[in-house]
Amino acid sequence: MNRRKLLGGSVLTGLGFSIPLVRAAEPQLLPAAISPEMETLSRYMSQAGTHSLPEEVVEQAKFHIIDTLAAIISGSQLLPGQAAFKYIAMHGGKGDRTIAASALTAGAVDAALANGVMGHSDETDDSHGRSRSHPGCAVIPAALAAGEEFGIDGKGFLHAVTLGYDVGTRVLMAMGGPAFSYESHKSSHSIAGVFGAAAAAASTARLSPQQMRWVLDYTAQQSSGIAAWGRDVDHIEKAFVFGGMPARSGVTSALLVQSGWTGIGDIFSGADNFFMAYAPNAKPSELIDKLGERYEIALTDIKKWTVGSPIQGPLDAVEAIRKRHPFDKDQVRHVAARLGGAAARVVNNRDIPDICLQHMMAIMLIDGTVSFQAAHDLPRMKDLEVLKQRAKVELVNDEALSKLLPVRVAIVDITLNDGTVLSERVTAVRGTPRNPMTKTEVIDKCRDLIAPVLGTQKSARLIETVFNIEAVSNIREIRSLLQTS
Repeated sequence: MNRRKLLGGSVLTGLGFSIPLVRAAEPQLLPAAISPEMETLSRYMSQAGTHSLPEEVVEQAKFHIIDTLAAIISGSQLLPGQAAFKYIAMHGGKGDRTIAASALTAGAVDAALANGVMGHSDETDDSHGRSRSHPGCAVIPAALAAGEEFGIDGKGFLHAVTLGYDVGTRVLMAMGGPAFSYESHKSSHSIAGVFGAAAAAASTARLSPQQMRWVLDYTAQQSSGIAAWGRDVDHIEKAFVFGGMPARSGVTSALLVQSGWTGIGDIFSGADNFFMAYAPNAKPSELIDKLGERYEIALTDIKKWTVGSPIQGPLDAVEAIRKRHPFDKDQVRHVAARLGGAAARVVNNRDIPDICLQHMMAIMLIDGTVSFQAAHDLPRMKDLEVLKQRAKVELVNDEALSKLLPVRVAIVDITLNDGTVLSERVTAVRGTPRNPMTKTEVIDKCRDLIAPVLGTQKSARLIETVFNIEAVSNIREIRSLLQTS
């Protein structure tokens, strides 16, 4: 016995406790059984870097990478982006990982946090309907930060991103998808984001199946987020919940395990498991449903309009109506936009321009389109002409449309002054898998978002590099294309 143990024993004896000088050997606990779902998932995660991806999936992955980078870069100019820069400048950990749209750098964890916040500074980033999440704003910042940490090549980065979309969304689908989100106070966006970010980061670290299980364990312990972000009027907390927090936590999980930390073997089964805590009626089989056959990144929406998801359909409808039957704003007497109840509540008379349906519809009537600048022009919410047109817009809560979720169906009826009623039902929003944007449309959107911040030439080079990402030998090479100097 060493001196500390001897003294400890003496103190306990003096307090009336008697302990033996030699401890009996404690029984060794057998490792808990690994469920078939965890066995399959962790093995798939470990091998993701070497999987062969279908050509159409590779193209979609590139679409989502550049779309998210565009969201990060444009988001740097908004309030959440400025808050991210201020945090990094004041408290960011030392390191040389990229903070986009700036000359700042930080450690991998803080870089993921800052870029994640910028990725959801507004409503520009992608969304996944079946999980009700925004994968890109968490997964891609995590993959970039960890990828730089481990010097991964462009192909490995693309594979890590694809894996992140597959894992994060499947965790949420196992928990119930949109039903879990709408019936719970917990945030589906942060949960999908943190598991997706962790999977992507862990893939760049080339971890073994056992280590992947530990990554999922530490990620479950960090899973957080409640739906109170809906009351956030500055979008900063929302950006943290959707992008920054899950990206930061996912990278942390990967770095902890890569440095040698261990954990339990299966956080999704056994005593006190993740699903018991969050969603007791979860279906773990969804974790591996068509894994390696169905790629969720190809089933994730890219937004045509830089506004909240529920507003996409109504804007599509106005554009379609106007193409068939051109009209001027002053010819309009009334506009009725019908949405499912849950979607309607998200965008009903909000204080933030890009998530206020009535305001965005008024802008559409006046401008004939909705630009990024118009969607973020807060003073314009008080413009007299905008208020005049906004008064014509009615948001109708249609519970019949709620039954169609996760497909967001929108119906718009425009009544003209002469009594003519023009109607459009949108069942497949532009940018969804059933009505996808073309490569040209994606590039045009991203150029419009990136060029005002980084310049026309650098914007073009970044877009070209992403579409040839396999040629990048080290992901650190793209830093010069992401930063302002």
